[in-house]
Amino acid sequence: MRINTLLIIHTTCILLFCACQESPGNDKAIHAAKEVIYRQIGDKANEIRFRIIDSAGGKDVFLINAEDGNLTIEGSSSVALCYAFHTYMNKACRSMKTWSGEHLSLPARWPDYKSEKKVTPYDFRYFLNVCTFGYTAPYWDWNRWEKEIDWMALRGINMPLATIANESIAERVWLKMGLSKEEIREFFTAPAHLPWHRMGNLNTWDGPLSDEWMQRQIELQHRVLDRMRELDMHPIAPAFAGFVPMAFAEKHPEIDFKHLEWGGFDKKYNAYVLPPGSPYFEKIGKLFIQEWEKEFGKNTYYLSDSFNEMRLPVDKGDIKGKHELLARYGESIYRSISAGNKDAIWVTQGWTFGYQHDFWDKESLKALLSHVPDDKMIIIDLGNDYPKWVWNTEQTWKVHDGFYGKKWIFSYVPNFGGKTPFTGDLQMYASSSATALQAANSGNMIGMGSAPEGLENNEVVYELLADMGWSGMPINLNSWLHDYCNARYGACPPEMKRAWTLFCNTAYSSLYSYPRFTWQTVVPDEHRVSKIDVSDDFLHGIELFLSCADSLKGSQLYVNDAIELAAYYLAAKADKLYICALADNAAGNKIASQKNLDVSTDILLLVDRLLASHSLYRLEPWVKFARDCGKSPEEKDSFEMNAKRLITTWGGIQNDYAARFWSGLIKDYYIPRMKLYFSPDRGQLRDWEEEWIKTPWHNSTQPVEKPLKTAIEAVNKFSNL
Repeated sequence: MRINTLLIIHTTCILLFCACQESPGNDKAIHAAKEVIYRQIGDKANEIRFRIIDSAGGKDVFLINAEDGNLTIEGSSSVALCYAFHTYMNKACRSMKTWSGEHLSLPARWPDYKSEKKVTPYDFRYFLNVCTFGYTAPYWDWNRWEKEIDWMALRGINMPLATIANESIAERVWLKMGLSKEEIREFFTAPAHLPWHRMGNLNTWDGPLSDEWMQRQIELQHRVLDRMRELDMHPIAPAFAGFVPMAFAEKHPEIDFKHLEWGGFDKKYNAYVLPPGSPYFEKIGKLFIQEWEKEFGKNTYYLSDSFNEMRLPVDKGDIKGKHELLARYGESIYRSISAGNKDAIWVTQGWTFGYQHDFWDKESLKALLSHVPDDKMIIIDLGNDYPKWVWNTEQTWKVHDGFYGKKWIFSYVPNFGGKTPFTGDLQMYASSSATALQAANSGNMIGMGSAPEGLENNEVVYELLADMGWSGMPINLNSWLHDYCNARYGACPPEMKRAWTLFCNTAYSSLYSYPRFTWQTVVPDEHRVSKIDVSDDFLHGIELFLSCADSLKGSQLYVNDAIELAAYYLAAKADKLYICALADNAAGNKIASQKNLDVSTDILLLVDRLLASHSLYRLEPWVKFARDCGKSPEEKDSFEMNAKRLITTWGGIQNDYAARFWSGLIKDYYIPRMKLYFSPDRGQLRDWEEEWIKTPWHNSTQPVEKPLKTAIEAVNKFSNL
């Protein structure tokens, strides 16, 4: 009897051992996912059993089973495993780790939880924006990039944009085309403005770049791509879009270059673009792909945008000529990529098709796409939130019949410039991509995602969009928010539920391009109209949120959100007084004007100190990232100047575009500007801004000792203002 028992046990162990064996590829996928999870929870990751399972028709799949303290996660890829773990942490452990911090409640024994097999309806879950590499990540190091790639993996993202080191590769190409290093370096902008250089909008501004910068970007891109590939992500690399250095245009007077315009900059900063019939288009494009792949290895997806927010110089009445030119451009861009890699797929942003919808009518877009094979192109329909809230049009994919047979990805741009105020249409985010997926006229929709210009804000939006990447149906927003609060704060008491209902009915039921307070622009901006929700209902929602402090103060994420919301509440009160100060000043009532200005700035100084206790909303890390990238004192100063310029004066007509709600920036930039405007030296405002940008900044803000307590007391103090 004992022998038979031992035989059964031995046989069972063999069967279990065989069942757990994975192919080398599966082992690598599990290892990559486990490493991500280990960085979130440490040794407890070793208690999880992972298994790779088959995809469903090429679509990612996952399963979760926790029973009797044993947690098993199954998935069809590293990213599927990571997203499954993220789902389990949210739903079973009431835990969350994100940009602003973490609320981790890890019991000694894994809680019971079981999910049905979950299949994403999308081949790709896309993330990032060309502009993210300026407004958020221009000076990131590997440690910060590693955290971001982990964040992406845990949210199921498998198609990130990866444009680092574009200039390092481009320089090699231009050297082969006969330009000197000095001529090439004159072409490039400083790091924070490189996204607009890559899209052909801007040259030279705040440049040049150093040899050390070029080499460090190569090293950083290797690490970023290696990690993305370990996780079986599909990075989108940069490609040539037709823009050439000024020196190249000067050396080839026989070529009819087009000199484009953008952003109110002097022409010397604007781009020269090759005509599509030029043999140099394919030659340079081929060299770029070859040099890129020689350095970083084979890639499939390549981004090229030749018309971002710029009009082709064509006669408005020459419709036929316009279409012929667009067809040639489309063919030239595609051929320049495929010449370097015959298997490559051209990816392009669809932003400009909606942003300039009067130019990109049906026949114009059809012309651009006409000579590109359907299976060799992906259009990222970037801003599906803007037709409703800004452009007053139909969503672009509807206007263009699902992009005429081309593959495309449904996306949003929830954030412009890294602005931090609460904004976004949560109900739309919870439904619109699913509606498109089910529509009869959606064509070849193969993915969904988001393309925020600035990260580290409005975290609820990105958690919701991550879940929409795995849902072919609209999400019930009320129940989703209940789960979100449980994961983020550990509970969702009635006051919290009421607070989020008010948030959803106010700030989170709208989307504006420029949510800024008036004190952030000194005077109302007539070029880009600011809209921000400071309604009584929204402010009451903040009061309800803060009323949960006694029960939820153990959550770091609750404390961070409370600080942010209270600071926002106080900033709205300060804005009300500041607007009164402007009106009094214009009416010649100097005493009342000064009184309102003084109270407004006093409140903002408190806001500055509160935000000094927040994990994200501070100027200090932004400046530190920039300075740490510099190798010499001169380069450190130059990078800091560039980083500060982007979030303040920017350049051209972009002044106050980014408008960060940050400690340090409020105290040392916005408040002195306000006071200067009300002084006899108002005419020196622009000179003062430039001096502030060029002068190295040192943080002098002292955070309050008890930020949550101070936040609640301050809101109560100014609630009747």
